[in-house]
Amino acid sequence: MRLYEHLRSILRSLIFNIFFFVITFIYAIVCVTLSLLPGRNFMMAGLRRYTRVMGWGMRVIAGIKVNVTGREHVPKDSAVIIAAKHQSYGDGYVIFSQFFDMSFVIGDAITKYPFIGRILLKMDAVLINNSGGEEQRRKMTETSKLVRAQGRRLLIFPEGHLSKIGTQHRYRKGVYHLYKDFNCPVVPMASNLGQRWNQQDWVKHPGQANLEFLEPIMPGLGKDEFMEKLETMIETRSIELLDLDNLGALNPDDIGKTQENEVAEAKRIAREIEEKNT
Repeated sequence: MRLYEHLRSILRSLIFNIFFFVITFIYAIVCVTLSLLPGRNFMMAGLRRYTRVMGWGMRVIAGIKVNVTGREHVPKDSAVIIAAKHQSYGDGYVIFSQFFDMSFVIGDAITKYPFIGRILLKMDAVLINNSGGEEQRRKMTETSKLVRAQGRRLLIFPEGHLSKIGTQHRYRKGVYHLYKDFNCPVVPMASNLGQRWNQQDWVKHPGQANLEFLEPIMPGLGKDEFMEKLETMIETRSIELLDLDNLGALNPDDIGKTQENEVAEAKRIAREIEEKNT
């Protein structure tokens, strides 16, 4: 029986991955075309439709049943920063599908993919070089001013990297600079989606995935207090959401560990060198 379920999961994963790449290619062309029209609404509607189609594929093809709670914690008509746990490529699809208009803080490496740069430009995405430093903070602040002025939601993954399920990266302080500059609430978001779709792994694991918007952190905290509160809220609740009866991609021995992959380590060292030289 276990062998049958394993083979079935592999087959579903294969079909979903084909679906993922085909749909992404189609909607990339559609959204680039829509980006040529005046304003942002047409393209944003296309992107939201894309994320909802991906949500359908996760549910029907991969067998990942996503439950999102805590929407009442997200202000409806004012700027807000959503700081989310980042375990899966699916995070962005699920979160974006909850809102019509949203911008991202995202590493500029993604612009190497065809069409993506044009779409991100139209979205007013905040593109940063993950090496960090004062220059990147300045650019992030300048770009985010537009998002703040328009009263939109801004999504950031404060770890800066995809984390293996059950673990975390060190939280980056860019989220604090946005919190300070925006002078608006930060809504933490916890998740166990990595149990079903871990990082960029091609194998998906059927089952329930829960994402939860937590109580907002209001403006006015100092850097250390804010960072500690944000990390504690996200990591504590993300661990509580773990499904220990259907492990999926989770290795229980990893729960609560702080890890740093080679890419993250290299970028951290580069940041520390730059900070010493400035």
